[in-house]
Amino acid sequence: GIFKGQVFDENFLMAVATVGALALGEFMESVAVMLFYQIGELFQSLAVGKSRKNIASLMDIRPDSANLVTDEGIEETDPDEIPAGSLILVRVGEKIPIDGIVEEGETNIDKSALTGESLPRYACVGDEVISGCINIDGVIKIRTTKEFGESTVARILELVENAAARKSRSEKFISRFAKYYTPIVCAGALILAVPVPLLLKLFSVNAVWTDWIYRALTFLVISCPCALVISIPLTFFAGIGCAGSKGILIKGSNFLETLSCVKLVVFDKTGTLTKGNFAVTGIKPYGISEDELLRYAAYAGIFPTIR
Repeated sequence: GIFKGQVFDENFLMAVATVGALALGEFMESVAVMLFYQIGELFQSLAVGKSRKNIASLMDIRPDSANLVTDEGIEETDPDEIPAGSLILVRVGEKIPIDGIVEEGETNIDKSALTGESLPRYACVGDEVISGCINIDGVIKIRTTKEFGESTVARILELVENAAARKSRSEKFISRFAKYYTPIVCAGALILAVPVPLLLKLFSVNAVWTDWIYRALTFLVISCPCALVISIPLTFFAGIGCAGSKGILIKGSNFLETLSCVKLVVFDKTGTLTKGNFAVTGIKPYGISEDELLRYAAYAGIFPTIR
């Protein structure tokens, strides 16, 4: 922190208090300071880890690999290593790894993970497709138009991972507050440790140096703003993570703070509040038997007509 120009933070205050307690011979006190601080850090890391896990599960759209078409055949490759202009193969059930244009084949594409659109979209030669979508029923070859880092899925993941960087007004205020508050606390502790006992000795009052240093260190620990500085960002991050576990993606704490002022919300129902996955609940044939109706429906299903 000192090398980075961030001298007066909670780590500095805790280090001074711990070293001071050891210097005074108060070993139990120094251990208690470190122990309780580490317990607080543990709970913080657990909360942050859970929030990250919730967000990651919500955004499980990143393809693990891509099938690169080469002169030797099909080569399974990391999407990060595929340059723009390459030809990739996407089989049925696989995620499209990189944005591109269909060069061979036709299929229906599930875009619900990205757009919430419940109906599959038909794609054929010449159509543009975006990464993160799922290939439903046909093998296609795609000519990539971007590198993976510039593709749609990569930009979405980057947006989510950097959600904490979009700070709310309260976070910005507490950061500015801590910037001035912490040096004042350090100055106050220094005054308690040195000038106060000196003044008392000038007025012939018996002042024990170790007692006043102990009081200064106690003041330092009690006045440490770490709980204040940590609690607000952690609250926002936990809120974003909790929303993620419910399937709601919030792009930053500034948007979460804005939501607290919202009085009316209008939703696009399908793909947002409902999944749009239909199921047959009953068969009511008219002028035809149930088995015959099912047979005709099965024939129709062999030749998809979604366009």
